[in-house]
Amino acid sequence: MWIWNSKKATDNQTVYARKEFELAGPVKTATLYATADNSITVSFNGKPVIQHRDWGSWGKANVTDLIRDDRALIAAAGKNEGGSAALLVKLEVEYKDGKKATFASDGTWVVGTEPSPGWDRADFAADWKQATVIGKLGIQPWGNVGRATVAAAPGEATPVENIQALDGFKVERLYSVPLGQEGSWVSMTADPQGRLICSDQYGGLFRVTPGADAETTKIEKLDVAIGDAQGLLCAFDALYVSVNGNAAQGSGLYRVTDTNGDDQYDKVELLKKFKGGGEHGPHAIRLGPDGMLYVIAGNHTDIPEGSEVGAPHKNWAEDLFLPRNPDGNGHATGRMAPAGWIARTDKDGEDWRLLCAGFRNPYDIAFNADGELFTYDADMEWDTGAPWYRPTRVNHAVSAAEFGWRYGTGKWPDYYVDSVGSVVDIGLGSPTGIEMGLGAKFPAKYQNALYINDWTYGVIYAVHMQPQGATYTATFEKFITGRPLPVTDICVNPKDGALYFAIGGRKTQSGLYRVTYDGSESTAPIATTESEEGREARALRRELEALHTTTTDGALAKIWPSLGSNDRSIRYAARVALENQSLADWKARALAETNTNGTIQALTALCRVGDKTDQAAVLAKLNSLPYDRMSEEQTLDALRVYELAYIRLGGKQNETANEAVIARLNPRFPGESEEVNHELFNVLVYLEAPGIVKRGMQQLFAGQTQQEQMFYAFALRNATSDWTMDQRKAYFSWMNLAQTKYRGGNSFKKFVMQIRNDAAEKLAKADLAELKEIMEGAQTEEVANLETTRQFVHNWQVDDLIEKLPEVESGRNFEKGRLVFEAAQCAKCHRYAGQGGGTGPDLTGVGNRFAPLYVLEAMIVPSKVVSDQYVNTVFQTDTGDILVGRIINETDDAYQIRSGPFAKELTTVKKDEVEGMKHSPQSEMPDGLMNTLTQEEILDLIAYLRSGGNPNDAAYSK
Repeated sequence: MWIWNSKKATDNQTVYARKEFELAGPVKTATLYATADNSITVSFNGKPVIQHRDWGSWGKANVTDLIRDDRALIAAAGKNEGGSAALLVKLEVEYKDGKKATFASDGTWVVGTEPSPGWDRADFAADWKQATVIGKLGIQPWGNVGRATVAAAPGEATPVENIQALDGFKVERLYSVPLGQEGSWVSMTADPQGRLICSDQYGGLFRVTPGADAETTKIEKLDVAIGDAQGLLCAFDALYVSVNGNAAQGSGLYRVTDTNGDDQYDKVELLKKFKGGGEHGPHAIRLGPDGMLYVIAGNHTDIPEGSEVGAPHKNWAEDLFLPRNPDGNGHATGRMAPAGWIARTDKDGEDWRLLCAGFRNPYDIAFNADGELFTYDADMEWDTGAPWYRPTRVNHAVSAAEFGWRYGTGKWPDYYVDSVGSVVDIGLGSPTGIEMGLGAKFPAKYQNALYINDWTYGVIYAVHMQPQGATYTATFEKFITGRPLPVTDICVNPKDGALYFAIGGRKTQSGLYRVTYDGSESTAPIATTESEEGREARALRRELEALHTTTTDGALAKIWPSLGSNDRSIRYAARVALENQSLADWKARALAETNTNGTIQALTALCRVGDKTDQAAVLAKLNSLPYDRMSEEQTLDALRVYELAYIRLGGKQNETANEAVIARLNPRFPGESEEVNHELFNVLVYLEAPGIVKRGMQQLFAGQTQQEQMFYAFALRNATSDWTMDQRKAYFSWMNLAQTKYRGGNSFKKFVMQIRNDAAEKLAKADLAELKEIMEGAQTEEVANLETTRQFVHNWQVDDLIEKLPEVESGRNFEKGRLVFEAAQCAKCHRYAGQGGGTGPDLTGVGNRFAPLYVLEAMIVPSKVVSDQYVNTVFQTDTGDILVGRIINETDDAYQIRSGPFAKELTTVKKDEVEGMKHSPQSEMPDGLMNTLTQEEILDLIAYLRSGGNPNDAAYSK
């Protein structure tokens, strides 16, 4: 293969490369070939043998007589007089027993950029880097090798040739992080001198002084007792560190300072301890325009102690109308509101206030030029295909915002009146670092952009926001893509105006990159003052937000007109402000209000701060609304208030009031709006409205998407009366259809099973007997399509195959890879391209975030890295028993665990019997699954997994 030194292209550059081979016996003939762009010098076993200058042909030498003790040491120096140096070497051997072999330059060679004494001798021991491969060995030098096939050698971060940026932008790799010594970098910030502070996910801190190129970039490990950071910020002459792990005193916010002025951090202070961690633990820190520190955390981290007192975000609850199901794989079960959160504190970390919550796992936050805060959050990818799935999305993190993440099926739709919707939905992905382009030497459009990292699919998006009233809407584009490019953090360095990003995470190969603009557009700095567009609306919203934590004379005069605003974000801010005022001062006014928007908002507030004695009045007021004249948004808002009246104000306590609601709403279902129909149906099922089952079944079978059908199946599981046997048979037949034909995320089929089981529990014994045949038809077991009996081939180790990994980039066979995937029974546990089991990770996107080495390690050493989402728990009981399994469900008094990936029944572990519990370091995936595969089959399997199921992937080019 062609190899090069991966250094920035400059004139008169030389790459020095060497490799020692062990031959398989006595040699009859040995011929060495070499070429380079533009000239090459080659030594064989310490003797110069080739000097060649024609890059379009081979230099050649017979080296048979130079072989000693079956060893071959090749040392080559290739020079390019017009850019990056690259070289190509091959050794053709014919053994005395008639066998032949070819040894060629590949990613296992080591390279240097300076001639070192003795570099062509056997005892040379300099710390050179592994080569970067840019193409397979061809019959003709150079011409048959495409530069687009660059691949990182094992131990090297993705080369820039595998990274694409928008026109005019340039990406440089400044540093390939030595994985074994410096870990995998996930967090980054710029210090006042323009240096970057970076953190290993499971290790220490490093300081980077960016140079003109990779060679002049300086890396130093900071000698300070802290690390495991997933948030870093230089502010107030200190480094603030959000620890997510075991460093220092564990998860928390720390301040690190230099006390003696020697430019080295030496003092670590814990400002606030956090309870929680892991991949959904504490994350980024930002300095707000108000001089406060803002901290964000995922949904497995409790809010900072005391942060709810006097805070904007308060009075939260699950607020679920119909019963939910937990995730079928146990993800986040029992993690209750407020879920993921953003809080702010002073520079000393003493006064904490919860700003907003209801996130799943956003990693980072950023302020725009208007002083507004944003984040990038994700739903659970296991929920794809289900009606409650929400794609990754950019959120405007306003005061007291509720974003409605609830575990299992409980996630709120965006349109709920008591939640804040997204600025823009992105799609499937895994959000990591984000950054505003402010301070970057980019064209104005890209200075104003919000850059968001998607770790799963290896993309940095540029999000372009436009004011919309007091909030924003947005469009987005792919700014940078790569393969693999598991982007972690990103920041603008105000000293040089460049955008920096890191790749890595989960102990994968890490690298540091710089993005600059070298196009023709102006890069003059844009104004950093607040924009005129939307200024008045934002100012009004902020005035209302000030009343989220205070009560002042005349507050109601400011609040009340805004309840009727046409701007949803202003209505939301006004409603939260109303809840902070004395209920006695406004309850009567709420029930007398005549403005439709004002009425809905005031009743929302009353539901949230009133009591059960207010329910009848709230329902009566809702019944009086002019539905025939209301917008879809208003109708949806009102229907949510019906739900809140039952959720918060005492349930179905008044039969007369319930009948009045049925009379008002029943004739309106079904209507033309899908979303309105959903909320109408929820209320009518809850109240057991006459004929609701029949109409719900009609909607189910009329649904044009599986999500639409699944919504009605999910809601109908709560209906206990008004069923005919034909309707029952049709309902459970749909379950069979969904189980066998419909596709979704890892939990999709388990959600279907839960729906069926919930509905079955409400059946009489006679009905169960009559439905037995249909019910059993839904209980199919997922298996690989082809299961063959295979014989043991080899107990494969990573080192057995590492030299072959460059071969997965081209020339592979898609169909063979697919058959190996089935034969290895991967589909029993893993989904891929919409098919397969749900007990292990979905493998469809691995090619966009993982290099071949990581995929190989995951197959051969599955316990090396086990995601939090798939970790087993080890329980020790008071009787001395040890139980191991994944927690699928948790109640107040017991855990339900799945003892293995194919266990059909859950095991119950009572909490009062548990003496101890800890995470298991062992993956559910057993070792040795590759041992019945040949080397070529493993390579085809890796290529197949990285292709995402695309038969036209570059891996299948010749």
